[in-house]
Amino acid sequence: MIRRLAATTLTCMALTAPAAMADVVLADVAELSGAGAAAGAVWHDGVKMAVEEINASGGILGEMIDLKEYDSQTDPQNSRAMVQKAIDEGAYVLLGTVYSSSTVVNMLVAQQNGVPQLTGSESPTITAKGNPYIFRTAFGAQKGLPKLVSYLKDGLGAEKIAVVWANTEFGKGGYDAFMSIADEQGLEIVADVSTEQGQVDFAADVTKVKGSGADAVFVYLTEEESARFLIEAEKQGLELPLGGDTVLVSQKVIDLAGGAADGAFGHVGLSAEAPVPAIQEMAARFQEIYGYSADHNAIKGYIGVYVVKYVTEQIGEFDREKFAETLHGLCLSAADYPGVLMDVCWDETGEMSRESFLVEVVDGSQEITESLPAN
Repeated sequence: MIRRLAATTLTCMALTAPAAMADVVLADVAELSGAGAAAGAVWHDGVKMAVEEINASGGILGEMIDLKEYDSQTDPQNSRAMVQKAIDEGAYVLLGTVYSSSTVVNMLVAQQNGVPQLTGSESPTITAKGNPYIFRTAFGAQKGLPKLVSYLKDGLGAEKIAVVWANTEFGKGGYDAFMSIADEQGLEIVADVSTEQGQVDFAADVTKVKGSGADAVFVYLTEEESARFLIEAEKQGLELPLGGDTVLVSQKVIDLAGGAADGAFGHVGLSAEAPVPAIQEMAARFQEIYGYSADHNAIKGYIGVYVVKYVTEQIGEFDREKFAETLHGLCLSAADYPGVLMDVCWDETGEMSRESFLVEVVDGSQEITESLPAN
């Protein structure tokens, strides 16, 4: 069942007492352990924070959110099993996963069961498969990378690029998008370095980049691997500009890499440092509650829960099919729907569009260098 009614302990009490508050079940399937925990655990904290806020203000259509968590263990097949378990246990909407290699597997289960899913994954393939139940809380790499390539070419004057990427669903999606755009813009790829999920040693990769003759490096790795690459680049004295999309300059990577992250730059869809008061206020509350800084994954998870609230209130009932139908082509303004933090729209594929930013890491913090319009 989508809603689980709180049980009464005595039949006579049920006859005389006011009706018990009902719950709506939301399921968060996230990387709470394994190689993706640096992303999934932060996402989950963002989800929890939004749930607590919404419940404190009366829930959704008067019903409290019952948040159930499921650990994908950063394993695609386990994530599939967890999505099925969540559906079997009455999930109204699914949140997660963050890693694209898991989402492309588990979203098929949600689709087969007609359950809407809000994902933090950014591989272009996620919204290219015609799944009417998948929606993003951050846009795919194919929307962000054109902005980064323009900066590499026009902002830095780079002509020769070394590419370091993760050989995962996430990495391949970003890699393919970048290579296509770089080719259109006439950039020459002088080094093409693929890496593995969970890779620890990046010495040979940095050495290859150093000898490539590149003007700049495009780095498209997940959080822990990005930090390891940056640390090794500093160790070997790699002095080339290091750019990426969202992850490379995320707060989690900055925390892990320390001073080695300084000077890295990138395009980000979400940042706690964005010149958006609603985001800064959310990040301040997050810091107070959890004792560490919110990154893009925390913001993505937070927004996802509020999207569930706002869409459900628009349709006036807990109906999965109507939820998915309504979210396609929907725009939500931050003025009217403050929990989304920034004005946002979704197209008919579940892809989203909103303003984004160019960022540089300076003294261990993200510094916004430019705000970019939605595309």
